[in-house]
Amino acid sequence: MLIVGLGNPGANYEQTRHNIGFMVIDALIKRQNATKQSSSNFDGELFKFSNHFLLKPLTFMNLSGISVAKVKKFYKVEDVVVIHDDLDLPFGTLRFKKAGGHGGHNGLKSTDSHITKEYIRVRMGIGKPEHKGEVASYVLSDFNSEEQEHLDKWISQACEAIEYLLGNSLEDVSSKHTIKKFQLK
Repeated sequence: MLIVGLGNPGANYEQTRHNIGFMVIDALIKRQNATKQSSSNFDGELFKFSNHFLLKPLTFMNLSGISVAKVKKFYKVEDVVVIHDDLDLPFGTLRFKKAGGHGGHNGLKSTDSHITKEYIRVRMGIGKPEHKGEVASYVLSDFNSEEQEHLDKWISQACEAIEYLLGNSLEDVSSKHTIKKFQLK
């Protein structure tokens, strides 16, 4: 299985809402003691544990699919999981689905265009700004202090769900690990 976390490279993006996929991959690398793979040809940071790969595309969000397609093709991986931020879900929500639309998410658009829509999505709700014109600045801003208090627990819950997915069906993962409403204080 190829598990991809969407995000943007660089220190100025590390703690932004758009990088929640990278944050989960970083946590999985530690939890699974994954080893770094030679990845110069993949436009991303690639790690491996058991027979599974963890990928952080370094192409920036809008071109994520290039990196995903390269790893998928080279290793002949059938199953792909993409972890991404989702504006349409409240902060702390965790949902799972296979295929579907991109909802305006440029990382998903790119991935869809390079490997089709037939992959599992781990949707991590980040909430949305008050005004539609603020979306770009919102997703590229850091989590607020109240959200940061819950970030580690939420990332840990996402990791548990993904680890569970390695040996169980999407339906089982959805029924056991979906978080519909995350309670901030």
